[in-house]
Amino acid sequence: MVDWTPKPNLAVDLKRLSLSAEEGFVLSRLDGGTAASHLPALTGLPPERLQAILQRLVEQGALQPPPSAQRAAAAPASPPPSQEPPEVSEAPEDEEPLEAQANHRQLFETRLHPLDENTRQARAHAAEEPELSAFCFDPVPAVIKAVLENPRVGLGHARLIVRHHRHPVGLEAVCAKAAFAADGGVRRWLVRNPQLPGGLFRRLWSTRRLMELHKVMADRDIPEGTRRTARELLRQRFNSGPSEEKVELILHTEGRCLLSLSGLPVDGKTASLLCGRPYRSSLLIQNIARWTAAPPALIAHLLKQDAVRQQPQLRMLLARHPHAPADARQNER
Repeated sequence: MVDWTPKPNLAVDLKRLSLSAEEGFVLSRLDGGTAASHLPALTGLPPERLQAILQRLVEQGALQPPPSAQRAAAAPASPPPSQEPPEVSEAPEDEEPLEAQANHRQLFETRLHPLDENTRQARAHAAEEPELSAFCFDPVPAVIKAVLENPRVGLGHARLIVRHHRHPVGLEAVCAKAAFAADGGVRRWLVRNPQLPGGLFRRLWSTRRLMELHKVMADRDIPEGTRRTARELLRQRFNSGPSEEKVELILHTEGRCLLSLSGLPVDGKTASLLCGRPYRSSLLIQNIARWTAAPPALIAHLLKQDAVRQQPQLRMLLARHPHAPADARQNER
């Protein structure tokens, strides 16, 4: 499977597309941040079948084309020999360059901030560039709300606001618009904002994949309060989340997530999925051996793995587990 990150096309009304049940299922699992190579574990579909489904979703406009296809479409068929190659920006494709952000901030501080709040609010309603982007740096929630009511406002402005605005009311106003709240760039900067309310995080991330919650919890660039809320939500969702997501989380973190999930058992389907695969990673086996809630069937399955048979220390760890088979514990005495 060609690896890329499928991103839903927010500009398309999905209700007007003729999607099959299978295509709709795959589309529902996409969050704009998961690579295609991770989707087989998430959906249970083989890579070849997934590749065909993703291609059909791109053709119907439900997904943005892969970057390679976008570059091919944008590239001229035969550029003139004298034409110099375009400069490549170091900033991500969905981010405004830092120099432009600095210019907008300077414009706000020198020309707009000296105005009184009511004047700024009225002016933000009908502002055009570059003033519209400059108003995104306003610290007053009422002005931010006026920016969001401006018919010219777009995703770029929403990303600027959640990155630089430091008032929970303004952040709530941005996320009141579904298209903004669903945008990956908005979410990326929102969780890094120290003023993100815990209630807003819970509303936006309560339906996200377990793996995404774990990434927030483990990211040292995210404020401690948000990471703590992500950990609490991860534990809640782990109890009720899909079995496939639980397995994906455990495997892709090599069991590191289990430290945050101590004391939480898994359902029968999750245990069955975990027992249906071979294990070669020593780190993963060690972390499962230290997981007190690991199901007995999984411990018994790990004891049969070649990696465990070849490494006595792994077998000893598993034999000491409270759910280890009685014969394994006796053999280690």
